[in-house]
Amino acid sequence: MLGISQISNRWLAIIGLVTLPLVGLAVAYEFWYAFLLPPALLVVWMTLYRLDWAMWFIVFATPVSINLTDLTGGAGLSLPTEPMLVLVTFIALIKMALLGEFDRKIIQHPISIAIYIYLAWMLFTAITSQLPLVSLKQLATRIWFIVPYYFVLAHLFLKSDRNKLTFLWLFLITLTVAAIYTLVIHSQYGFTKKTSTWVMFPLFKEHTSYGAVLAMMYPAALYLTFRKSSWGFNAVAGAMLAILTLATVLSYTRAAWLSLVGAGAVYLVYLFRWSKTTVWSLAGIAVLIAALNFSWISSKFERNRTDSSDDLNEHVASVTNVSTDASNLERINRWNSAIRMFKDRPVLGHGPGTYMFLYAPYQKPSEKTIISTNAGNRGNAHSEYLSPLAESGVMGLLTFLGLIITVIVVAVNSYARASSPFLKSLIRVAFLGLITYFLHGFLNNFLDMDKASAPFWGFFALLASISIHSRTESSNLR
Repeated sequence: MLGISQISNRWLAIIGLVTLPLVGLAVAYEFWYAFLLPPALLVVWMTLYRLDWAMWFIVFATPVSINLTDLTGGAGLSLPTEPMLVLVTFIALIKMALLGEFDRKIIQHPISIAIYIYLAWMLFTAITSQLPLVSLKQLATRIWFIVPYYFVLAHLFLKSDRNKLTFLWLFLITLTVAAIYTLVIHSQYGFTKKTSTWVMFPLFKEHTSYGAVLAMMYPAALYLTFRKSSWGFNAVAGAMLAILTLATVLSYTRAAWLSLVGAGAVYLVYLFRWSKTTVWSLAGIAVLIAALNFSWISSKFERNRTDSSDDLNEHVASVTNVSTDASNLERINRWNSAIRMFKDRPVLGHGPGTYMFLYAPYQKPSEKTIISTNAGNRGNAHSEYLSPLAESGVMGLLTFLGLIITVIVVAVNSYARASSPFLKSLIRVAFLGLITYFLHGFLNNFLDMDKASAPFWGFFALLASISIHSRTESSNLR
């Protein structure tokens, strides 16, 4: 009988004899795509046999993935992440549905149930959509983002606390690489506001999505910088925090700045340990003051003529300019179009992903701006809340709000139960990161992008896994 080494040598010889002629043919006919086959086979093997390795590679690659639509105008596919996400989704669903390899506590978790309801309604409205193929593609994309970034990561987080930190480190490292690339290109144009909108290309489509991801990961960078660890890790995290701070400022993304201010206000609740009564009382007082002074606030907005510019003070002041700032006026135009679309089909909406193809007739000539378009090629509804309202009706908005409310309740309850300072810190990181996006969602929507979906659903997974851990810990103490 042949020994193991002899069998291995024989197979290596066979593979060599088959591969060398193929390489020769590829070179002779200049078929360079053939050289992508070996890494593709490696990816398939890794996904089939080491799902954890595949998932960590996806997380690491996401901030520097490149979308083919941006480069070629062809199929909207991010490389190298989306083909791997599809494969991971397929394998994970088989493991969950047929092999029972996923912890049932994840599958039955309240956040998971909220996700099922959200996806079920999206499926229903995709079937009734005005553009069914567009809607089904949107649904498929959402599924292959949620399954890996939420279910697979939650499974990995439950296995080990170390995996929770691995997720933060891997994503932050390549996000910092993307930030350095952007800053280098931006420096060649004098860090002007005008060029800040595109210098992150092709890693990010434009500055608003770039700013949203920077804001989401900023609490994680702060945590890794100041947590009790070795000086080397703290130094590296501190360098990343400095770069991300500079990148956030020079992104000129007003929504990102405002979302970080909002997250900072929420952090005060943790810092001063305010009770729920105090928080709701302060929120009620703020709303009451705003309501009583609504006319004065509106008039101030209407009189503001400060346009966005290179001057950071003027750029911040332009946030409330709804008279002359083209960006703000175009956002209002998109919001009004979304509301009119909702009124046209309030129950089922027009179909997931259809806004950009159908909103043009819903624009009013008086609301159009110099950057308005009928082609639907300059973004979507610019709201994570109005988009599902227009595309999936009132239930579309309610299922998305249900996700947000569920994750907030889980975060608050888990924080109260958790006895470990480490887990409490991670809850703050995930919750504050999500707060930045919940606030950012009033002005933009990016969950159809892998770069925003990774931290968004990843933080959902982090909170779900900590919730399971804290409930188990709590029941063991009884």
